[in-house]
Amino acid sequence: MNTRERTEQLEMELLAPWAAKSREAVRLTEEEDDDLRTRFQRDRDRIIHSTAFRKLKHKTQVYLQPGDHYRTRLTHSMEVSQIARTIGRALQLNEDMIEAAALGHDLGHTPFGHAGEKAIRQYMGHFNHNEQSLRVVRHYGRNGRGLNLTTAVQDAILCHTGPRLPVTPEGAVVRRCDRIAYLCHDFDDGVKAGIIGKESLPGLVAMRLGAEPTQILDILVHNIVECSAGRREILMDPYYEEAVEQFRDFMFAYVYEGPVLEKEHKKAVHVVLSILDMYMKDPSRLPEKVQLSFNRFGKEQAVVDYVAGLTDSSAVALFNDNFVPKVN
Repeated sequence: MNTRERTEQLEMELLAPWAAKSREAVRLTEEEDDDLRTRFQRDRDRIIHSTAFRKLKHKTQVYLQPGDHYRTRLTHSMEVSQIARTIGRALQLNEDMIEAAALGHDLGHTPFGHAGEKAIRQYMGHFNHNEQSLRVVRHYGRNGRGLNLTTAVQDAILCHTGPRLPVTPEGAVVRRCDRIAYLCHDFDDGVKAGIIGKESLPGLVAMRLGAEPTQILDILVHNIVECSAGRREILMDPYYEEAVEQFRDFMFAYVYEGPVLEKEHKKAVHVVLSILDMYMKDPSRLPEKVQLSFNRFGKEQAVVDYVAGLTDSSAVALFNDNFVPKVN
């Protein structure tokens, strides 16, 4: 029995009956198993070593050009992974699958966060970052073969947001943890940036969850574990669920769509729209590798994939090179 097989055996013995099992995971294209790593562990490793994952370091979470101590898409993904693994371990779920899905859930996010997503959707008529994350892992990396992740991890990535719910409890954990992580951490960054104060939280939120991000996370993590123990469903007490919804409404009103960030978000939308329009009208400006993918994906999809994959700094540099006059 090799290392992988021992791990798979331990999963069968220790994990909950409804937990995802590595030996049962399938890929759209079959591969020979590794002797050291399970299929979910290989998924995680492929994500971490991908170009798309490295780019998350230079993609905005919420605050454009915020400084060294604020979240990026990379740190957000790592934080979701940590919170989700804590819950998964407590519920005897597959921690490796949770880690892979959490680290990969935002691989398709655009430059400038949701402002970039809004711009592409405005131009194309339809664009969602969770669907783009699925495209990234299916079609990019490994010399165009895609990462060929297990279908369970692909489902969790796609369903971390939006109307479709994940098919596995591991995916459901990632979905819940993505929301509580971005609310708590974006609130924390908003306080540090001086955009909002802890005293401005709605009274119901402060009373039930507190005003410290670490305290809020601790309460919610414990509640999810308590409500979900011994069950396939990943649940939260309605008492706290109501507070989380009010917390989310507050963050959208005063941060995500608030007046302080509106000016910068409009600039970001303009940058992304300008770059998209430039490449759609003159695709010869695109890198040769992107042009060669037209036959495979079509011009429009190839352009969207390329622009969505830009980092904040590369998008600004492209805009400056093509739309800002050079002055000596």
